[in-house]
Amino acid sequence: MNDSLNFIEQIIEEDIANGKHEGRVLTRFPPEPNGYLHIGHAKAICVSFGLAEKYNGATNLRFDDTNPTTEDTEYVESIKKDISWLGFTWKEELYASDYFEKLYQFAVTLIKKGLAYVDDSTPEEIAAQKGTPTEPGKDSPYKSRPIDENLDLFERMRNGEFPDGSRVLRANVDMSSPNMLMRDPIIYRIKHEHHHRTGDQWCIYPMYDFAHGQSDSIEEITHSLCSLEFIHHRPLYDWFIEKLEIFPSKQTEFARMNVEYMITSKRKLLKLVQDGIVTGWDDPRMPTISGMRRRGYPPMAIRIFCDKAGVAKRENTIEINLLEACVRDELNKTAERTMVVLDPVPLTITNFLDGFEKLSMELNPEDPASGHREILFSNEIFIEREDFMKDAPSNYFRMKPGGLVRLKHAFIVECTGFDEDENGVVTRIYATYFPDSRSGSDTSGLKAKGTIHWVNAADAKEAEVRIYDRLFTHPSPGEGVEDFMEHVNRDSLTEIKGAKIDSGMEATTSVGKQYQFLRHGYFAVDQDSKPGLVVFNKTVGLKDSWAKEKGKQ
Repeated sequence: MNDSLNFIEQIIEEDIANGKHEGRVLTRFPPEPNGYLHIGHAKAICVSFGLAEKYNGATNLRFDDTNPTTEDTEYVESIKKDISWLGFTWKEELYASDYFEKLYQFAVTLIKKGLAYVDDSTPEEIAAQKGTPTEPGKDSPYKSRPIDENLDLFERMRNGEFPDGSRVLRANVDMSSPNMLMRDPIIYRIKHEHHHRTGDQWCIYPMYDFAHGQSDSIEEITHSLCSLEFIHHRPLYDWFIEKLEIFPSKQTEFARMNVEYMITSKRKLLKLVQDGIVTGWDDPRMPTISGMRRRGYPPMAIRIFCDKAGVAKRENTIEINLLEACVRDELNKTAERTMVVLDPVPLTITNFLDGFEKLSMELNPEDPASGHREILFSNEIFIEREDFMKDAPSNYFRMKPGGLVRLKHAFIVECTGFDEDENGVVTRIYATYFPDSRSGSDTSGLKAKGTIHWVNAADAKEAEVRIYDRLFTHPSPGEGVEDFMEHVNRDSLTEIKGAKIDSGMEATTSVGKQYQFLRHGYFAVDQDSKPGLVVFNKTVGLKDSWAKEKGKQ
């Protein structure tokens, strides 16, 4: 066996070598359509779809829509969009509700075999019957109900004769099992709820543990891959398949994706939305796939991250800087370069004549085929306020009175003075330029130790830039505190109004387009953009500054 393979690959290769299922590989991704997918789901998607692709197999997308109370077609569509965005294609789009009649007949089969019974006990009584992890459970008084009576009651449950909560169908397994899930689990409950696909056709719905394995079997899934929290469900998964004598799908568990400074609990994510901590499920600070897409994360970066995190049998937490490094590496290869001034101060080039000069900047030095974009240079430009210092030390190599600095893609300039208001705030800077110092054809002989970016004032457009910090202040939100909300970073968003971009850039700012702002980082165009105002989300910085901050802690 190849030691470079992960344990699931080893299982699959052994199955193929043994001719199991004629060497066929069919996996599935079975989300419940009750919310938006997050980074943990991305891992599960990459595992199920990725392994099927590797072994020339296929993956079904099956929506586990057995709980009509919480499910909606909005979530179905968002899930399909997320999977497609990640670059995966499913073989068939299926729904657990497709199998409601078949699942009902499976339940009838179990009743006929004496392996399921209708229980009139209250939820509280059933919970008490279960016992504890150290004490066996007690049989329900309805466990010995005659088969004919169970069949009659179950049919009447289907026909809607009984109110919600009045009866359930339980599997007849073993109330003394050390595995609590095997102690006569509920497999059907009464819910008079409208279903997003079947309408009011059904008023009884199968529980997850009953629907899941049987749906796998109906589809003849060869490798049912799921996260580690389902490991205790596997004996029940196998029990149903064995007793029903149906296709033997096999469940295999792997460690879920835990990433520093992120949470994946839908309940907790919903609280962030409801409390207005974030603007919605697709807020760029959220660990949802839609949030990461809006922030500007490339889908390939997420796939590479999931691959680097690996497939393990034990839970672990992945450092978030690995994710950001994958994003940075991918954007470095694909993002268009541009110059944007976030905190502008005007600079007048006193010896530049009226008019403008056409310059050129390379769109992406990592991609020779990316080409160049024309930029304009005139006697009025904007530079970053932080790139000028009135009383600068000798080792300050940006703009300072009497100092030389190169304007990126343009010329070397020398600061000759500045204006300031009554509070000492610089309102304008003055400089002269050296015409023979043009980038790419410099014959001036001058040496400027620093280079700064700029935007031409005459055609500059305003933009809004949103800078994101971590949504939580603790790498494991909620750890050591009563409520995870105590770790929410209330300063995780900084909005910058009045940033300056050049007009040539504005023409290419379609929603989602990714840029590298020279010296600032990677940014993506947000959906809130409108004519005359482009909104950018900061995706990630140029360097891993967070690692340095962690070293100081």
